[in-house]
Amino acid sequence: MARIRWVEEAEATGEIAAAYAEWFAANPGRPTIPGILKCLSLRPDFFRDVVRVSDRLHFSDGHLTRRLKEMIATYVSALNQCPY
Repeated sequence: MARIRWVEEAEATGEIAAAYAEWFAANPGRPTIPGILKCLSLRPDFFRDVVRVSDRLHFSDGHLTRRLKEMIATYVSALNQCPY
């Protein structure tokens, strides 16, 4: 159970529903919004900003490829026993 109040996908209306729809369009095949992002749902503007920054930092090629970044993140999450 979450300790931070957030808006579930099925309950989303207005601005956060639109932001969720944008996230799902950019992430086909993902069944739910990750909780680490959903905790920003009470501030749809901030939700969008964090998604935009995250996409640019984590999910684009730069010095490291996206594939390598994902492998490092998976390894670190496993070491920390973190589901993210």
